[in-house]
Amino acid sequence: MVLSFIGACLLWVGWFGFNAGSALAASPLATSAFINTHFAAAAAALGWTVAEWIHNGKPTALGAISGAVAGLVAITPASGFVQPFSALFIGLAAGVFCSFMVFAVKSRLGYDDSLDAFGVHGAGGTLGAILTGLFATCAINPIFGKDAAGNPLPTGAIDGHWGQVLNQLAGVGIAWGISIVGSLILLVVVDKVIGLRVTPEQESAGLDLSQHGEEGYDLNA
Repeated sequence: MVLSFIGACLLWVGWFGFNAGSALAASPLATSAFINTHFAAAAAALGWTVAEWIHNGKPTALGAISGAVAGLVAITPASGFVQPFSALFIGLAAGVFCSFMVFAVKSRLGYDDSLDAFGVHGAGGTLGAILTGLFATCAINPIFGKDAAGNPLPTGAIDGHWGQVLNQLAGVGIAWGISIVGSLILLVVVDKVIGLRVTPEQESAGLDLSQHGEEGYDLNA
């Protein structure tokens, strides 16, 4: 748990590098992306914690850091396009939605996702991409340029450009399609070459020992 918490903290700090750093300059846009990233992660940690508290009767540190990562994932497509309050909403929504995916949907469907990569990254990224189309504003990033009168063209639905939501949905659909097809191909190749799953005995012994002949932790020392 301690190592998981440290890892989440490192992720939180490192995330500023490619969200704010994507501006490629110490500019107002980089500042906006930095603030949005921080706000969304904090709001998502809070959202997951409250949802978990309601669902399980108690909050956990693992839930809080899972929520933070969900918020970081969700805000990534939106960080350079939305205002801070929108970032707070995106983070809060991601924390609640991703916790629902982990607690309810995974239990209902029974898919194998020990690290909750789909529930956090897949669901969080999808939600964030769609909400980017809703909350993107030319006040932060006039990416579509200006009209003949010199006024910035609307960026997202909050500016009146509802078509951007459809653009984001199309992008999400394409990304899902590529990911599903690519993953299936890789899974088939891996299954044919070395196999996808270890035996129950190997899993019980521990993959570090059964697959690599060494122990990650000597608990008897």
